Amino acid sequence: MRGSPVDDLGDEVPVPAAVRRVVSLVPSLTESIAATAPDLLVGATDWCSHPPGLDVRRVRGTKNPDLGAVVELAPDLVVANEEENRAADLAELRAAGLAVWVTAPRTLPAALESLDRMLRACGQDRPAWLTAAEAEWREPQRGRRRRAFVPIWRRPWMALGRDTFAGDVLARLGVDNVHAEADERYPKVSLDSARASGAELVVLPDEPYAFSPERDLDAFADWGVPVAFVSGRHLTWYGPSLAAARRVLSDQLGAARPPGQR
Repeated sequence: MRGSPVDDLGDEVPVPAAVRRVVSLVPSLTESIAATAPDLLVGATDWCSHPPGLDVRRVRGTKNPDLGAVVELAPDLVVANEEENRAADLAELRAAGLAVWVTAPRTLPAALESLDRMLRACGQDRPAWLTAAEAEWREPQRGRRRRAFVPIWRRPWMALGRDTFAGDVLARLGVDNVHAEADERYPKVSLDSARASGAELVVLPDEPYAFSPERDLDAFADWGVPVAFVSGRHLTWYGPSLAAARRVLSDQLGAARPPGQR
């Protein structure tokens, strides 16, 4: 063993000296490892869509992984996330003798640092894409700030609340979440209360709920504020997508639809 590095939860993880087999239970971590050392990956969730054409064993979803399949793959390390994966599932994998590394970033700088430590735990040097992502976000955003309502689910309506990675990304783009002081990280809300919050903009990502103009624009038709449809991958994933996220999200926020425009 290499002296037990510590994951984002502060837990020592018994990572082998040589990591050759990794199972990822998080799409953004799958992309991060595949972009750095693709031969390490032996398993990933059904939701791991990047890179396209990834040819590894699929182990169902983030919330319902096939734990038997994960164990059968005999990984040296399983990578997971505090939000995406259930603690009970991770505990069961540990009980089966697997090393489990958990990430839990709530800000963009924390995500960059978390990725660096996770990849080092996998025996990898800092990849070029991570350096590029850090450089891309180094300069502060300039210009007018806007307050935004940022739902992440419908039926029931749920929104970004306090201490979220996506909220921090938006703040660095000049967009302040109206529910940033909520008691919960993902509070249930009513559209009436959200409208009364003073939002100057509505931001609708296509992950985790696939908001679309055809289905969801009418809900905000009488708000009198523009609506921006943005890439959920660039807003909520932390990995290689961060190198392009600032440009992609800035363009999408700038293309917000004026009130009433379909």
